[in-house]
Amino acid sequence: MPLTPTERDRLLLFTTAELARARRARGLKLNVPEATALIADAVCEAARDGLRLAEALERGRAVLGHDDVLPGVADIVTEVMVEAVFEDGSRLAAVSDPFGEHPRRDAAPGAVLPAGDGVVAPEPEVTLTVRNTSAVPVSVTSHFHFFEANPRLDFDRAAAYGMRLAVAAGSSTRFDPGADVEVGLVPVGGDRIALGFAGLVDGPLDAPGARAEALRRAAARGYLGARTPEGTS
Repeated sequence: MPLTPTERDRLLLFTTAELARARRARGLKLNVPEATALIADAVCEAARDGLRLAEALERGRAVLGHDDVLPGVADIVTEVMVEAVFEDGSRLAAVSDPFGEHPRRDAAPGAVLPAGDGVVAPEPEVTLTVRNTSAVPVSVTSHFHFFEANPRLDFDRAAAYGMRLAVAAGSSTRFDPGADVEVGLVPVGGDRIALGFAGLVDGPLDAPGARAEALRRAAARGYLGARTPEGTS
């Protein structure tokens, strides 16, 4: 039978989720595509069951925990977004903290540990104003490549390339719908390799031409605030 592109995407999502369920039933820990599909499918099915957006997000957040996924998956998948059909129409559902609170936030990669009991935030090197143009809250975690954050967040993407939030490791910043939030950013540390996230880089951040190509991809995919090297949106 003929299917629309949206229906084909939903079928692919369901098939991947079914594979994830089968592997999880065998006791296997899930990888990034499997975990993402399983959470997104749970949200879509919750919408199909007649639940409201907030309830669907909670169902998606309850599907998996940190012990259900391979090491590093929870650091990559910090938010799962899926377009679900609710009783009042299609809406973009964004599941923040999809695996729940990290069991050891002070041990997150890149954490700065002071002599006391707390975790301190690094001093920002760049300050940007970010506006959430979507109808739902958006959360971005400490070590997410901020350049690749939600496409409906409007800010200077070029200035955010190779940067992350200047907040304590393991924490996050919430952007409410329509709100302007000033954030501080610091350079991504370590080997400065961005893998996963939104797929705008997927390699060394400082490789020749990487920044220009990432800006081109972001502009082509409709990321707000992205401008190509030629200066077009």
